Amino acid sequence: MRLAFAGTPPFAATALHALLAARHDIALVLTQPDRPAGRGMKLHPSAVKTLAQAQGLAVMQPTGLRLDGRYAAEAQAASEALQNARPDAIIVAAYGLILPRWVLDLPRWGCLNIHASLLPRWRGAAPIQRAIEAGDRETGITIMQMDAGLDTGACLLMRSTPIRADDTTASLHDRLAVLGGELIVEALRRLPEGELQPMPQPDQGITYAHKIEKHEAALDWRNSAAVLEQRVRAFDPFPGATLNDRGSAVKVWRAAVHGASTGAPGVVLSTLPGPIRVACGDGALELLELQRPGGRRLPAAQALAGVAPAVGQQLALPGD
Repeated sequence: MRLAFAGTPPFAATALHALLAARHDIALVLTQPDRPAGRGMKLHPSAVKTLAQAQGLAVMQPTGLRLDGRYAAEAQAASEALQNARPDAIIVAAYGLILPRWVLDLPRWGCLNIHASLLPRWRGAAPIQRAIEAGDRETGITIMQMDAGLDTGACLLMRSTPIRADDTTASLHDRLAVLGGELIVEALRRLPEGELQPMPQPDQGITYAHKIEKHEAALDWRNSAAVLEQRVRAFDPFPGATLNDRGSAVKVWRAAVHGASTGAPGVVLSTLPGPIRVACGDGALELLELQRPGGRRLPAAQALAGVAPAVGQQLALPGD
């Protein structure tokens, strides 16, 4: 097919790579404007832009797509470019901009979204993180026919994958990105043959994956150890779960649930030279991999050598 592609992060770049490998004609790529990043806060291109330019593809980076909005001039330029590209379909993967009606109605086969969940569970911006945080046992990819709602369109193709007990957002993201690339290629092969029938999403089982906010990173020891362990994995690599040790924010990258607890939430139950365990609302959390400010990820015994909290010490609770 002749396609336009709209996406921004590595998840989307994986899908774009799969479409190129399947020899689809990518007539135009839309991606977010370059963003400042790193210590010097220099402008960096998105993963999709980097791949598209390496492949010699036409790239546009409109700030907005509403023809009557604040960035109307950029939107009008994108409209003209898309009309000139004459795509059979527009493939969307983690683009970051809402597509207005004029975009949705433009291609013959519409706009197909690669969404990293089994819809209608986890509509929204952070489906991978929220699935791990909630303790879901499986997730997957949905190829969806986009409409004007937030991930509300009819489903064309779905495939599930288990969420492993040790999965972080990083590891699950990479598996889902590959699965998304495979599934969109399959969808584009089967759609013109009439093999895929749009299935409206059910009214039951709808959940929303709200964007991850930095304030969520602080571990609240009043929660159960199981919930906190899931949150540690869900927030790896961003924003990284944190504990407050004597005013210092320590990142917690790996932890394990450890049986029952007799202490108040946040009380240190055991410390070096043995395992470091903290009482939770239900059970205890054993800290396995930490990162102190300015340091790097290390096993807990190394990260806290010489500065380990004492048994009976109360770690701060959010809001204290």
